[in-house]
Amino acid sequence: MKKAALFLSLFIIFTCLANNNSNAQNKLKRYNVESGIIQYKSTTSGKILGSTVTGSGTESVSFKDWGAIELLEEKSSQTTTTKIFRKSSTKTETVHTMNKLDNGKSYSVDFDKKEIYLRRDMAMDMTSQFHPDADAGEVGMGMLESMGGEKIGDEKFLGYDCEIWNVLGAKQWMYKGVVLRLEMTMMAITTIKEATEASFNVSVPGKNFELPNFKIIKEEGFSDDMEYEEDMEDMDEKMDKLSKMSFEEWKKMAVANDEELKEMSDEKLRQTYDMMQKMIKMRQNK
Repeated sequence: MKKAALFLSLFIIFTCLANNNSNAQNKLKRYNVESGIIQYKSTTSGKILGSTVTGSGTESVSFKDWGAIELLEEKSSQTTTTKIFRKSSTKTETVHTMNKLDNGKSYSVDFDKKEIYLRRDMAMDMTSQFHPDADAGEVGMGMLESMGGEKIGDEKFLGYDCEIWNVLGAKQWMYKGVVLRLEMTMMAITTIKEATEASFNVSVPGKNFELPNFKIIKEEGFSDDMEYEEDMEDMDEKMDKLSKMSFEEWKKMAVANDEELKEMSDEKLRQTYDMMQKMIKMRQNK
């Protein structure tokens, strides 16, 4: 499941790139719609290693300023039933998560510990730093396609005209960059998430973006806006070095420092390398 999380994280970066508007003058534009309130439901089902997995959940999303500010809350449960030698055991896990994006800052709520973790959001920071004259939409879609993604059709969902994309094993119905429906099968487990209500270009109440009154903990390496600008200068130097690396040089360095990358095939590593090089060229406005 770690690979699923990795691939979905990469897709989020692609989506941000694809929806960054060249006229935004470096202001982050994650979606091509200014605001929205969406309610989702999800189901999970499948069999793996002799176990049957079922689950369901709900999710609410509110965003404004073209997605620069967004709060997502999810509640779900998953039941795993295992039968061994005519004996069965059942285990149910429940999850309650809340995540907020605020112009490059990411807040993650731990309801069990009653703590909130603050860090920089990589996708938002990288998108906001691209040169305003770059054709982000074209390059972003090109990178999406380089990972095997393809647009496979157009279809209305909840009355909205959606593009259907198949990427990284997931089929997604996207309205102006917002995913309204998702179908994904990984390790024989199928997940379907779809919006039940969606309203766009509406006034979103301030309470929709409020976090619980928990202690906020800055994660190691967190930097404020001024420190981030200094970090980006250092990142430019690192990107310049990466841009000159061959695939084999990058692969040797990458797998030495990341256990998940060690498990990836050469094909997936090549796709990741190509995606990284395109992102670097876009930042350098080449």
